[in-house]
Amino acid sequence: MSTVQNLLAQKQQLVERLESDPGPNEREEIERLLAKIETALSLLDPDGPAGGGD
Repeated sequence: MSTVQNLLAQKQQLVERLESDPGPNEREEIERLLAKIETALSLLDPDGPAGGGD
């Protein structure tokens, strides 16, 4: 699994956790982690995670 795929998988898991209505502290931590993943994705793939398709 590539780094980008791994980050996208982690992002999906975190989004699913957000949808399960976590407490305020957990929500803050999830949002912090999502921001880090978004930053990493933008550095690895400047076109964005959805870009690069035909």
